[in-house]
Amino acid sequence: MAEKKFLTIDGNEAAAYVAYRCSEVIAIYPITPSSNMGEYSDEWASKGIKNLWGNIPTVYEMQSEGGAAGAVHGSLQAGALTTTFTASQGLLLKIPNMYKIAGELTPTVFNISARTVANHALSIFGDHSDINAARQTGFAMLASANPQEVMDLETIAWSSTLRSRIPFLHFFDGFRTSHEIQKIEVVPDDVIRSLVTDDLVAEHKKRAMNPENPFIRGTAQNPDVFFQNREAMNKFYTACPDIVQEEMDKFAKLTGRQYHLYDYIGAPDAEYVAVIMASGADVMHSTVDFLIEKYGEKVGVLNVRLYRPFSIEHFVKALPKTTKKISVLDRTKEPGATGEPLYLDVVDAIFRSNQNGTSHFDQMPKIYGGRFGLSSKEFTPTMAKAVFDNLKQDNPKDNFIVGINDDVTFTSLDYDPHFNIESDKVFRGLFWGLGSDGTVGANKNSIKIIGENTDYYCQGYFEYDSKKSGSITISHLRFGPEIIRSPFKVSSANFVACHQTVFLEKYDVLKAINQGGVFLLNTPLPIDQVWDSLPKSQQEKIIDKKVKFYAIDAQTVAEQSGMGRRINTIMQTCFFAISGVLPKEQAIEEIKKMIHKTYGKKGDQIVKMNLEAVDNTLANLHEIQIPAAASANWDTLPPMTADAPEWVAKVEGAILGGRGDELPVSVFPVDGTWPSGTAKYEKRNIALQIPVWDPNICIQCNKCALVCPHATIRIKSYDPKYLENAPATFKHTPTKEKEYAGEEYTIQIAAEDCTGCGVCVEVCPAIDKKNPSHKALDMHDQMPLRAQERENWDFFLSIPDKDRNTINVNNLRQQQLQLPLFEFSGACAGCGETPYVKLVSQLFGDRALVANATGCSSIYGGNLPTTPWTKNADGRGPAWNNSLFEDNAEFGLGMRLAVDKQFEIAANLLPLFRNELGDELINAIINAKQKTENEINDQ
Repeated sequence: MAEKKFLTIDGNEAAAYVAYRCSEVIAIYPITPSSNMGEYSDEWASKGIKNLWGNIPTVYEMQSEGGAAGAVHGSLQAGALTTTFTASQGLLLKIPNMYKIAGELTPTVFNISARTVANHALSIFGDHSDINAARQTGFAMLASANPQEVMDLETIAWSSTLRSRIPFLHFFDGFRTSHEIQKIEVVPDDVIRSLVTDDLVAEHKKRAMNPENPFIRGTAQNPDVFFQNREAMNKFYTACPDIVQEEMDKFAKLTGRQYHLYDYIGAPDAEYVAVIMASGADVMHSTVDFLIEKYGEKVGVLNVRLYRPFSIEHFVKALPKTTKKISVLDRTKEPGATGEPLYLDVVDAIFRSNQNGTSHFDQMPKIYGGRFGLSSKEFTPTMAKAVFDNLKQDNPKDNFIVGINDDVTFTSLDYDPHFNIESDKVFRGLFWGLGSDGTVGANKNSIKIIGENTDYYCQGYFEYDSKKSGSITISHLRFGPEIIRSPFKVSSANFVACHQTVFLEKYDVLKAINQGGVFLLNTPLPIDQVWDSLPKSQQEKIIDKKVKFYAIDAQTVAEQSGMGRRINTIMQTCFFAISGVLPKEQAIEEIKKMIHKTYGKKGDQIVKMNLEAVDNTLANLHEIQIPAAASANWDTLPPMTADAPEWVAKVEGAILGGRGDELPVSVFPVDGTWPSGTAKYEKRNIALQIPVWDPNICIQCNKCALVCPHATIRIKSYDPKYLENAPATFKHTPTKEKEYAGEEYTIQIAAEDCTGCGVCVEVCPAIDKKNPSHKALDMHDQMPLRAQERENWDFFLSIPDKDRNTINVNNLRQQQLQLPLFEFSGACAGCGETPYVKLVSQLFGDRALVANATGCSSIYGGNLPTTPWTKNADGRGPAWNNSLFEDNAEFGLGMRLAVDKQFEIAANLLPLFRNELGDELINAIINAKQKTENEINDQ
């Protein structure tokens, strides 16, 4: 048996690790969450890392997913060992080529980080809708449940594809497995070579296209022969399951890790069995172990590894003969079907085994189907238990769902949210961070430090919303002496860290903290003011649960260390200093080693700053003394402002407040249509500093508003009469624009929507001659200004916008008076794209249809819960839609064709009303130029 070597990596890297070693050509195209596999391969190739045969694979990025599939097909036909990586629509775009590759019995392995296929909405998260859409192509399908299995089954897939000639699609759950970090045992190169043998590779190459042995493949056939030719490959699919099992057995002899096509875990005399695949199998595994050990229940789970070809013989044999009821869980929804795909396979397998006399059951099992985990919806042990509880009923629910509240068709299972199976031996931590503040990167380093310096098993999962930087990230970390099979979020934590104080205002950060747990807070406040800054409910939790409370002003430490806003190293040091996972001295030493490893290529100065930050951290970390009673006179604020419409507050507010999982089916739009203009109710308050306007030196160039990425700087020129009820701190000055002589001018900042990027200050040309460090816009701390600027912003909005007919759009001083119809997006602070989007919305927004390609712009433009595309006082604004990544131009063209046709129809109908309307009006409507604002309004 090979010497053991461990790595702390995620599922994507585990897949790419083996795929790279087994490939000569890798054709890639990025799509979340599979992109990392291609990136790893590209990086390794650039570093000259060689494959199993001493060659550097060619990694080539194509122009599209379809292009990558075509390149893979061509490379395989020319005899190269070839692979690719994809997910979701990317996989669907490969399907035409996959039919060809499978039809030509060509060995390859595609790695899929299974992801939701966009339907009523796009989702970048994981389920099996993409896999099931490809199941008819003829590819074999092998499922992995965790990063260790990803590396192991990827190896088995390569040897199996070369032996069977069936191409393999190796899949694992997007984000849940692809991005989950675990400490895993590496499959050594000599083990891979023992399975992926030279004779198998040679056979593949002999079948390749070669002018020295020319042949024709890929012909066009007529009805007289196509059917027969299509059936000629049957024996290869019949043989495939046994081949895969043989390769699994060889792998077990080499590594000690035994897999089966269908792995049963549970009581040998189980009466109730769940059937499931990929990461959900680990949840079921852990739950079954717990239910048997604690309650002696007769339950079990069958983990489907080989999904295609589906082997009835192997599947039925894997089930205990005592099985009475089976619950099949699919991670997909197939509308209109009698059941989801895996359920139908199981029904067919049980029925056929009974029909042909090979069934070994004491009695014919009853089979029930259900859905779980769509778009990475949590699947937890309490939900797994609910599945078994349902089976025990006299009349179990069929076609059920678990994990959500279906109050429309009433198919959901009830479950106990307090059911917990996690061992006290496992350390569990939650880290609340802000996208781009380095929290996730620091936690990934922490996992590697613990994984490489202890015997602990490690797990890290990172929860993002799909907005860009400036959104919440929650890191879920587990460490323990036993294998961790917990592919679900931490709901019971020993340690909670909050890296941004603004989260305390909106979220129940300490909801999951255990009795006697540790809480770490990054706060800019002096130590003697920290306790009083907490909302009352959080104070009560700290007191009731006897929590140890520590605080640090990480921002100041970062700035003093020259690191700007990045507080990751500081908070990581705090974690190791107070969590007790490692001895403090050893942890600090390992952090410094990791700094050299992580930042060494960025230069000595970066390394030096990070090392200095570590040393400065411990001196600024303080334990907060806990009073006997809560003292705060305020509590967590509502996630939406008070003026939000009822539906927006109820539904989008719940999502913003982290309670989206609790929303029932009935509140959602049936076709994915959501209201626009809701970002204004969110008030993220993520800026540490905001721009402050000095009207005395401002030259009123309006460049600040033009470049503001989030439309949080607004300009108005208005009649002085509107200042009658202005707040005392509301700023204004006479306008300098001649055409608006006699009016007042204001630049107003939306303090609670600003991201603090500082782009406005950089572009501001107005410098105080007496104090060159002072401009018309300077950055100041947001928190002391928040309340007054909230009042000023509300008053500013009450001032009427300038009539668009009076604005010269070719003059920037005037053009920026136009109301933006794109505001407060989730784009990264300082984004270079959104100022242009905002400008388009100002110029044309009230008459725009937007066809948006999938990518950054679709996420900052149409990501729930709140959306930045908005409307004006007349209720007009951009109508926005997103189709796919690669059909944006065609999607927009379709809109154009429809609008042109509608104009044509209207133009043909209008003359029918000549008697009522007259020729002059009809001709004016049809022939209007519509080039300028005035001409458009006239029409």
